[in-house]
Amino acid sequence: MNTPKPARILIVDDATVVRLYYRHLLERDGYRVDEALNGIEGLEKALRISYDLCIVDVNMPLMDGYAFLQALRRDPSTRNLPTLVTTTQAHKQDIAAARKAGATAYLVKPVPADLLANHVAALLNPLPV
Repeated sequence: MNTPKPARILIVDDATVVRLYYRHLLERDGYRVDEALNGIEGLEKALRISYDLCIVDVNMPLMDGYAFLQALRRDPSTRNLPTLVTTTQAHKQDIAAARKAGATAYLVKPVPADLLANHVAALLNPLPV
């Protein structure tokens, strides 16, 4: 019998502590995890490796989260990749900007472990419409 491979998740965040925290939680739940320090590195990985989900910060050097999301949505191979934005920006205009850039979901940091787990599970296993 074939056992399904665990979902592969890319964390794109310039904060080492945040990446380590998300990695710990996600690997504990059985996911395969890769990391990128900024949007450029994240985009290079996302275009080369097939991910099931990207968790993306907004404020990063070289390429911010909005530009990363826009680039993902332009490429046919990543156009429909679920994305979870996690950021300290909590205003309505920030959420609207993330949605416009292509975010699937949005959480405000600090993200509690159970909230991250619930969002990741929901994005990886969407309910049928």
